[in-house]
Amino acid sequence: MTDQAVDTDGVRFSHDVAAETRFLGRTRELKELRADIERAGLDTLSGRKAPRARVLLIAGRPGSGRTTLGEELVRQVADRYPDGVLRARLSETDGARVPVERSVRELLDALEVPTPAGADEDDLVEALRTALADRRTLLLLDDAADAEQVDALLPDNPDCLVIAISQGPLTGISDVRPCTLGGLDTKSAVELLSRIAGSVRITVDPRAAEGLAEQCQGQPAALVLAGGWLAARPKAAVADLARHLHAGADEGTVTGRALRLVHDELPAPAARILRLLSLAPAGLADPHTASALAGCSVSSARTTLDDFVSVGLLHAVETSPPQYEVPGCLHPLLKGLAEAHERPGELQLARARMLERTVRLLQSCRAITETDSPQAREKLLGMPRSLRFPSPRDAADWLRVRRPALLASARLAVADGTLDTLARRLMAQLVRAMVAHFGTRAAAGDLYGIHHLVLDVAERRRLPREQAAALLNLGDLDARTGRTADALARYRAALDAGRAANDSYATGRATESVGGAHLELGDFDRAADWFGRALAERLAQGERADAARLYGRIAAAHTYAGRYGEALRNWRAAVAGHRKNGDLAAQARALSELARVQEYAGRPEDSLRTCREAVEWARRAEDTRLQAALHLRLADTFDHLGDPTSAALHRSSAEQMLGEEAQEPGIDPKQEDNAYEIRGSLAED
Repeated sequence: MTDQAVDTDGVRFSHDVAAETRFLGRTRELKELRADIERAGLDTLSGRKAPRARVLLIAGRPGSGRTTLGEELVRQVADRYPDGVLRARLSETDGARVPVERSVRELLDALEVPTPAGADEDDLVEALRTALADRRTLLLLDDAADAEQVDALLPDNPDCLVIAISQGPLTGISDVRPCTLGGLDTKSAVELLSRIAGSVRITVDPRAAEGLAEQCQGQPAALVLAGGWLAARPKAAVADLARHLHAGADEGTVTGRALRLVHDELPAPAARILRLLSLAPAGLADPHTASALAGCSVSSARTTLDDFVSVGLLHAVETSPPQYEVPGCLHPLLKGLAEAHERPGELQLARARMLERTVRLLQSCRAITETDSPQAREKLLGMPRSLRFPSPRDAADWLRVRRPALLASARLAVADGTLDTLARRLMAQLVRAMVAHFGTRAAAGDLYGIHHLVLDVAERRRLPREQAAALLNLGDLDARTGRTADALARYRAALDAGRAANDSYATGRATESVGGAHLELGDFDRAADWFGRALAERLAQGERADAARLYGRIAAAHTYAGRYGEALRNWRAAVAGHRKNGDLAAQARALSELARVQEYAGRPEDSLRTCREAVEWARRAEDTRLQAALHLRLADTFDHLGDPTSAALHRSSAEQMLGEEAQEPGIDPKQEDNAYEIRGSLAED
């Protein structure tokens, strides 16, 4: 039975050998839904153009095949929507409501629409509606918890269609007629059993097959589990299974009874893996997850997961690397089995093993990108072979595929509250791996959420150093997206936390960042004052490189305020500091800024002399871009002095330099992002 995969929340199944997918039953429901697409809405009947997308609602209990019906409807009408299909799941595996903000961000990511990290729900919803305003798109919103969730995602575009799937009606959304699902008709139910269990026993005893379908109440999830049970037991009669199901008729739902039958006849190790899959974050598992949960080898976990797919307990997600999904209708049932068969301490230990394995995989995922680090190579070679990735690309693919599960793992670990040490390590490694593979800017949305989780743990555990680190990271992300006032508040809070932790690095960084926020807000006096405080701290600690840089920041604040004398004095101090430190490139940049201020102050001859000196130091530093920029500045200065010939020569030199640089091998676009580091320290490796 390893040649077939079954969706236990519906009636779609595929034979891998034939690469064939077929849909059973629901002819009437599909006809009604397709007719509803064409039905004139209330606005149309009143002579007005529909202001929003039409909503089709498929209502049914988990396990009724509601998601599969929605997917089949999508397949049949997708060609009418040339801008594609968007999908979002609106409930967690435990039934908790997914925040609208997260759903919108996922949809915007699918549309490849950039969104600022930390944007609030209203801004994200507006961005989604703007993105869909001129598109003809189909949205499948699965497992909606309430009408408010769906309403927030509705496009203001009647050319779009929304298919919402829920347990009941979505009161509050106008002009929606639910298509309510019951069980499959007997013919379709028997055919489903035949395809999974094999046709011989069904054909030999058709009455027993009909009786089994009736025992399963036509529920696709129960029928798939029943068919899988029969497929795994070629000598069992259909009537035997019907009797087993009937014997426990008073014990929960038919799907629950079918699952218990399958579970109870599994070998003990496989049954334990099945129960513990209820702990898989976001209902997504891979062989490493199952291996860590049950304490078995990765290879045996992979074999067991494939066996579960063959009997309808899981379905394989078509990703590379592959992973497996626990159907939503089975998740609460598996959780109940786990609580009945495992002691609380054993469940907690399984969670801890899973988190520890995830931390080590993330360490390996990051280490493989650090090809120039002997320490990283040594650490990687010290890991078991099963935890190593063949190449950086394989590591990036794993991180991308497992991203939803990894983020869910961090959220669940923080919410649990009893595994905070592991949660902190997990989040630290997740941030580092994402930055290493995707870059800070590309991962900013995820990083913002992770840093909020870090802050939650730090506040709960009263860890001021990590609180300062999280606040600094959040402030940086706020500042990058233009929310400077929010960033300023974060930096001030980080300063307080850094002082409480007696962390000189955090307080210095926070002090400087407060100055930077004031500079961005145009309060140049306060900016200069805060930069001065940061400078005093750096000088007291003998941190000469940071002190030289801060002289430049003070000079920039004075320049913006028009205090050129103070600006010149501080730029000269910056130049002297960089010279003492032997930082040629920084010295050239400081001289460049000094020349700019001299020009502002009406001293063009001094500006020319300083700029020429800067060109020489940039040449020694082999900074071609800076040399070109300085030549352009010299050209502008000569223009102001009425010497167009000299100006033309410098422009020509700049163009030649930039042209030569463009022909050189490209630089990794994540190079700058990889310089990002956790402010302070979230946790030690």
